Amino acid sequence: MSRRFDVSQAEIRDLVFDECARVAETGNLLVIPTDTVYGIAADAFSASAVAALLAAKGRGRDMPPPVLVPRSETIFGLVDGVDETILALTSRFWPGPLTIIANAQPSLDWDLGDTHGTVAVRMPDDEYALALLTRTGPLAVSSANISGRPAATTADEAQEMLGDDVDIYVDGGARESGMSSTIVDLSGDSPRVVRRGPISAEQLREVVPQLIDLDG
Repeated sequence: MSRRFDVSQAEIRDLVFDECARVAETGNLLVIPTDTVYGIAADAFSASAVAALLAAKGRGRDMPPPVLVPRSETIFGLVDGVDETILALTSRFWPGPLTIIANAQPSLDWDLGDTHGTVAVRMPDDEYALALLTRTGPLAVSSANISGRPAATTADEAQEMLGDDVDIYVDGGARESGMSSTIVDLSGDSPRVVRRGPISAEQLREVVPQLIDLDG
């Protein structure tokens, strides 16, 4: 049976996040608010939890989830060869709705799916998500929905779709944007926008002039 907690109630918030961290550590799933939409979350270093996340969404290993982090410095532990481009983008747009695909540290003991040696990383601009991530460390997080349906912007929508596949639903109120993050791929020879979102290609080119917009 799933549980649901309203973290707008400050008096229970710390207890809820502590319980969420315990649940994630045991390999179970959470639904959490982010600055874009609600996300379904799992311990990024638990292959079985990530597999359960993909199964709950009805996705295969060919669509690996991004990893959310509590602070920008965490990228040094996840990404191989952090360069000036990555640092410039994170300095300008993190925390915020920008996901960066880069080459993953080869020493990491995880299985996010068929990533081909890359990892998609984001630091969300949401106090609830960051408070939870500070307790859990990196979480694999994908939009809280059944594959092919719109991403959930409320805990109600997420629970209607995902049901008892999720242990805890963290209700942080409605997400205003309803738009998934912009994704930039830095793993190849040229920086590329592979999904448009709240941050435009024009804004990104102010930092990375050579950016290619493949989603245009």
